[in-house]
Amino acid sequence: MKILIADDSRVMRQIVVRTLRQAGFGDHDLIEAANGKEAFDMTTAEKPDLVLSDWNMPEMTGIEVLRALRAAGNDVKFGFVTSECTPEMMEQADAAGSMFFIVKPFSAERFDEVFAPILG
Repeated sequence: MKILIADDSRVMRQIVVRTLRQAGFGDHDLIEAANGKEAFDMTTAEKPDLVLSDWNMPEMTGIEVLRALRAAGNDVKFGFVTSECTPEMMEQADAAGSMFFIVKPFSAERFDEVFAPILG
């Protein structure tokens, strides 16, 4: 499976990759996007099986990426790994079709709990 990690922080992308490996998902093809526009374009071109997106990114926010993908008919499995979490954000994510909302700091156990049912 191919997993796209979208976050404007290179360090945070590395932490997500390391945590995925610790949770046992390191054998998947992990690709990265450094902003929302790149995440949208890569999702369209690379066709990942799962997108892990930050909420606040330059060019397009994570929620804008998700809404644009859904508007284009793309039903990729999509969720958020982000430091902010308000009830409004969770409502918007749910309404747009997000599968999960993981708040930083996160653990390998949390990744396993969320991704095991999705990735098998």
